Amino acid sequence: MIRLLPPDVVNRIAAGEVIERPAAVVKELVENAIDAGASKIDAIVRNGGRSYIAVTDDGRGMGRKALALAVERHATSKLPGDDLVNISTLGFRGEALPSIGAVSRLKITTREAETASGWSIHIHGGLRGIPGPAPMPGGTKVEVFDLFYATPARLKFLKSGRSEQQSVTDTVNRLAMAHPEIGFSLRGDIERPLISLPVNTGDMFDMRLARLSAVLGKDFADNAVRVDAMRDKLRLTGHIGVPTLHRGSARHQYLFVNGRPVKDRLMGGAVRGAYRDFLARDRHPLVALFLDIPPEEVDVNVHPAKTEVRFRDAGMVRGLIVSALRHALAEAGHRASTTVADAALGAFRPANGNGAAGRPPGVSTNGRPSGDHAPGVNGMAETATAWQGPNPSHLPASDVFNGVGAPTVRTLGEPDAEDTAFDNPLGAARAQVHRTYIVSQTADGIVIVDQHAAHERLVYEEMKKALANGGVHRQGLLIPEVVELDDDLANALIARRGDLAEFGLAIEKFGGGAIVVREYPALLGDGDIQGLVRNLADEIVEMGGDFSLKEKLDEVCGTIACHSSIRAGRTMNGDEMNALLRQMEATPHSGQCNHGRPTYVELKLNDLERLFGRR
Repeated sequence: MIRLLPPDVVNRIAAGEVIERPAAVVKELVENAIDAGASKIDAIVRNGGRSYIAVTDDGRGMGRKALALAVERHATSKLPGDDLVNISTLGFRGEALPSIGAVSRLKITTREAETASGWSIHIHGGLRGIPGPAPMPGGTKVEVFDLFYATPARLKFLKSGRSEQQSVTDTVNRLAMAHPEIGFSLRGDIERPLISLPVNTGDMFDMRLARLSAVLGKDFADNAVRVDAMRDKLRLTGHIGVPTLHRGSARHQYLFVNGRPVKDRLMGGAVRGAYRDFLARDRHPLVALFLDIPPEEVDVNVHPAKTEVRFRDAGMVRGLIVSALRHALAEAGHRASTTVADAALGAFRPANGNGAAGRPPGVSTNGRPSGDHAPGVNGMAETATAWQGPNPSHLPASDVFNGVGAPTVRTLGEPDAEDTAFDNPLGAARAQVHRTYIVSQTADGIVIVDQHAAHERLVYEEMKKALANGGVHRQGLLIPEVVELDDDLANALIARRGDLAEFGLAIEKFGGGAIVVREYPALLGDGDIQGLVRNLADEIVEMGGDFSLKEKLDEVCGTIACHSSIRAGRTMNGDEMNALLRQMEATPHSGQCNHGRPTYVELKLNDLERLFGRR
């Protein structure tokens, strides 16, 4: 038998769509406060939000009649003309307050600025009281007691109090990033505030960067690149981290559409596409991006939680994000993250008896970055890692002692008194250490360069430029190189021979699983053709599917660049080292290799003096 459900059951079912956990309650209440024109918003959560949530604002407040209507389902002041196309507020569905009241004990106290007294209303498990007079200085205070007491089953799905509190903190931080002109505070079970963000004033970019610095930390502000781009009626602004500032998850990517925090696959995919040339697949950049788009061009009425959106022209949005981010990263030039130097300094500092003192967060016992702070990567980087290791078999006999390559330092002559090379951003080369690292002197410190990683990036950028101008220059082999492969690998390479020719590699089948190489990229020089072909074959098989190698530009160019680069273990003279430094300064993105690892570490003289107790 079909029957109509009772109103209280209907309300609790509807509440389940909007109110999933305490963070959802805080989100809805804070958004209401923002829409009410608040300049300061204070939130309190107890027991992770289970027992108590309060959000107080100094916004417009409500009168008695408006308060009575506010707790009715689908009652709102934010949808003039019932227009679902031009939505300019964060809330508009009129579901938040009645949904919260349906699953908790809710109290709302409010007063309009021009009235003499305030009003209060109580809702217990969906049962509404009548508004009555109540003292209130102005604005609105919403208190939620015993969340989900009316739906006990939902309590079983909540996480620990600490985890729920962290989710609330993240929710408030995201809204605070989008509205730096508003002050925010959040308190938990202890008196020390979890969040305390003052009102920011000034230029939009300055306000946002100050707020982002307060939320994400000084590291982000120090290593952020400004983004400001327009396309038709769309505008993208914000700040993004340089590629060497990355994490192991995308949790630190903050995306906003018309001031609304969203979790959008299209925008997240565009960010990955923009950083594709600079990071390995398992590393993620830090970004805070704000997209301003005409309301009619985006649908925010996709899900009750309002964190999902749909764009009318998704291709334009994606194109804007990719081009804007790549342009901003190009503007950053050879800049690398300052956290790289912090990790290096942490490795130098002596530890105490337990081996932990003196290390900054993210630095392990061996002095290397670890965890989310680590610049090390996997996947595509494995090939580069193998090539970056020293090759003792290629070392001259004079440098081998008891079968082990002896530590070597090649220093250059004393600098001329009038030498101005130190004024260059990466300074003047002073030495080569272990045939792998170039040490240069700047006007106010030193720079240590990984010669292979740096040259790998330079070759990679040169290859991309050559491909854009018609193809990579090829060099013929006097004696063709024969490479023995498994049949499936050889067949995969032959199937892509046309694409490989554009990358400068001319191959033919040579019976069985053999491949003969007749021409190869001129950039490879005297590199390992056998290793290059085998690595390319492995990558092509791993990619699978029907695709053009140009679609996989980063994988193919990265492999060729790695094999074409100056090997770790190669001796360089002074002119070669300085030429590499100058080329790095003139090449965008040269602060990191193709896999997100830094190509150089810069240490300021002040830092060095502190290490040795001079300061």
